[in-house]
Amino acid sequence: MLNNHHKNIATFIHLSTFSRFFIPFGNFIGPIILWITNKEKSDFIDNHGKQTINFQMSILLYAIILGTLTIPFFVFKIFNGIDFIEFHGFENFSFNIGKPSPLLYLGGFLGAIAILGFIIELVFIVIASLKARDGKRFNYPLTIQFLK
Repeated sequence: MLNNHHKNIATFIHLSTFSRFFIPFGNFIGPIILWITNKEKSDFIDNHGKQTINFQMSILLYAIILGTLTIPFFVFKIFNGIDFIEFHGFENFSFNIGKPSPLLYLGGFLGAIAILGFIIELVFIVIASLKARDGKRFNYPLTIQFLK
């Protein structure tokens, strides 16, 4: 039977992912501890715990892939030389922003996708918390089911 205690635990499992802003890997540690200690209490808590952990693991995997794609573009740009700053002594110093590299645009685009993904992740965590509070199940979109 689903009661308020179960709803609160499921809600805190989702909200515990915000502990990453204070504790390294808190987005994994908090939900795992809450889920492991409470998963036998109800299927509702077990489902929300698995969803939260699967979502955080999926986000980590997506971030690694995106970082692997993004970082080389910035590294190639740096090793190619920073050609938008011209420094010829203090009397002749100028910025030349006329023609940036396409690699810089592509890297910046992937960086913007990462920022947008972070914002969407926060929104989904809040939505999942509200669903858990209301006693409803929630499945995060684009989540790989590591735990079934």
